[in-house]
Amino acid sequence: MLNGEQWTQLLLGFIEEASELTQQAEEYLLQLDQSPTDEEALSGLFRAMHTIKGSAGLFSLTPLVSFTHHLENLLMAVRDGAGTLSPALISVLLRCLDEVASMVALIDPQTGELPVDEQHQAQLLATLAEQAQGVPGVKPLAVEPGAEPAAAISGTGGAWHISLRFSADLLRNGFDPAAFVRYLGRLGDISHLALIDDTLPALAELDPESCYLGLEIDLLSDASKTEIEDVFEFIRDFCTLHILPPDSALDDYLQLIQQLPESDARIGQILVSAGLLTENELQAGLTVQASSEAKPALGEVLVSQGVVPPKAVDAALAKQKASREKRVNDAPIRVAAHKLDELINLVGELVISAAGAQLHAQKHGNALCVESTQTVNQHVEQIREVALKMRMIEIGDTFNRFHRVVRDVSQQLGKDIRLDIRGADTELDKSVIDQLADPLTHLVRNAIDHGIENAEQRAAAGKPAQGLLRLNAYHESGMIVIEVSDDGHGLNTARIRDKAIARGLIDAQANLSEHDIQRLIFAAGFSTAEAVSDLSGRGVGMDVVRSAIDALRGSIDIDSVQGQGTTFRIRLPLTLAIIDGFLVSLGDEHLVVPLDLVTECIELDASQLTRCTYGYIELRGKPLPCIDLAAHFGLPPSHTVRRNIVVVNFGRQQAGLIVDHLHGELQTVIKPLGLLFQHLQGISGSTILGSGQIALILDIANLFHTLHHSVEADSRTNQPRPDLTGS
Repeated sequence: MLNGEQWTQLLLGFIEEASELTQQAEEYLLQLDQSPTDEEALSGLFRAMHTIKGSAGLFSLTPLVSFTHHLENLLMAVRDGAGTLSPALISVLLRCLDEVASMVALIDPQTGELPVDEQHQAQLLATLAEQAQGVPGVKPLAVEPGAEPAAAISGTGGAWHISLRFSADLLRNGFDPAAFVRYLGRLGDISHLALIDDTLPALAELDPESCYLGLEIDLLSDASKTEIEDVFEFIRDFCTLHILPPDSALDDYLQLIQQLPESDARIGQILVSAGLLTENELQAGLTVQASSEAKPALGEVLVSQGVVPPKAVDAALAKQKASREKRVNDAPIRVAAHKLDELINLVGELVISAAGAQLHAQKHGNALCVESTQTVNQHVEQIREVALKMRMIEIGDTFNRFHRVVRDVSQQLGKDIRLDIRGADTELDKSVIDQLADPLTHLVRNAIDHGIENAEQRAAAGKPAQGLLRLNAYHESGMIVIEVSDDGHGLNTARIRDKAIARGLIDAQANLSEHDIQRLIFAAGFSTAEAVSDLSGRGVGMDVVRSAIDALRGSIDIDSVQGQGTTFRIRLPLTLAIIDGFLVSLGDEHLVVPLDLVTECIELDASQLTRCTYGYIELRGKPLPCIDLAAHFGLPPSHTVRRNIVVVNFGRQQAGLIVDHLHGELQTVIKPLGLLFQHLQGISGSTILGSGQIALILDIANLFHTLHHSVEADSRTNQPRPDLTGS
């Protein structure tokens, strides 16, 4: 039997799976809101509820079983053609899914207890029954919360044949075979059950914790194969399961004979009892089999006797082989996120160690050693790429969650808004996606509330009544760009400026550009809402967005045209763990520039450069804004004869970083800065070089922001930008 720790792990697995299924169910329900006749979405929604109910029953989570049973009944009726899901009914079902998610979150993995608010559930079920009354034939059972649900299936369909062989470890993992048979009985009537105990050893050799049993079951039911299969969902790893539908031909049963470990005679008796073979046919086949020296399989004998055609058996074998190979090759493996984090950390340390080994090999000048360390570094880089890909997940799952947000908020505000998702297959590190949900939620709600007008205002502006909100993701220069766009009225810069002056954020005489005025909405506590509501007016949204993006080493820009709409453009690194870097130095200080942002390097005579923090040089006939990093960070002036300019791109902007020396590419393991150094502007983290020396990683987004403000300050004071080349 299971000990406490094993049972807790199983229950934690159920909690994780149920959370995912609830999210999937919500996505299916939102699809049905747009396409009420989508049979695939309806079937997926029903399967999710059925699986949650079945798995919850194994852990005796009665309140969850009872509640999901009501939803399953309703969905089954709709699936059988009794009616469709109206928008009002979908709204109630969404609230029910919220309740399911809440119950799953409240499960205590240590004790298995599930506290519930029975009064709230009763009110929710009453609302569900009330909304379902308008749909012919859809009448969820009205039972008291916490009561055991009745059997969900009534009526008699054809006889399904279920062949089940339990693993020896079934009992050790806390599962009772009889419990699954009882649960199967809820789907219909078990007309025949044969116990297979051929592997049962002598009493002296019997292990009381091992299972030696198998079952052959005939089930009279209208249930689908998926529903029957779901009964055994929780013991898939501890059993071999074969399900043959009511209209199965004899070929299918002969194929089953060849797959099972028992004797042909034993299985043959089951086929006779199922009416698929006569007793005379079976005995004739067994007689021929026994008299043959080659001992052929019973299926081969019956084929030779003309009972079944050989082509049918061959086709079934070929198809089964291909299906089995595909399942083995494509089977996904669930890995805990913390284990992937640990792997990434170890790969990071391996990168540092490999770099150190290569450095020492180069110092000693041993050609063979240098070649060996280079080979090791190549393999380490491949391991790094594979490890990082394991944490990369598509952003589509995050985007799809906003269908619910858009639906609920737009209904609350009385607006008609369509969500358009693009770039859903764009991949991003899971650690980044986990921290991206909150800022995206703020931006989406802000676009619905502040950005998109109501139907009357849109009609007056010559726009379609339905507003458009778009989420888009794509890769650009080694980063991911996420856009939240709307076709609303755009930002009112005059109103933003007036509010900022009233709050004392800017001086009334300040000469700010449109872009700077728009960025004032990210100030803490800033809001242009006239009154506080459930959605806005408290000024705690956009500053949270900026802080979250800054914490991810990213940036956020605004592109707004009054009367046409607004786009918030977020740029983020693909991963927060390991990056390809470009190593430079200022004197004895080493700095790392993210390699994906570097476009070229320029060498200039130091005598041609003036000592100035910010300025420009001429690059192919165009001005290139530059930052002297030594002056920016307050380091002593350089005494090198020649200096270098590293040209970097960030989004649509380009700038030059003036440094002393270029050291080339390296793999960089990002280490966070301590609390003492987190105030440093222009630094996003640190890394350890192969020599053991610390190198700081440049925050290019912050440097561009500083350079931009310097340019704006000079333009307001009519000061010309200094020419760093002194020409």
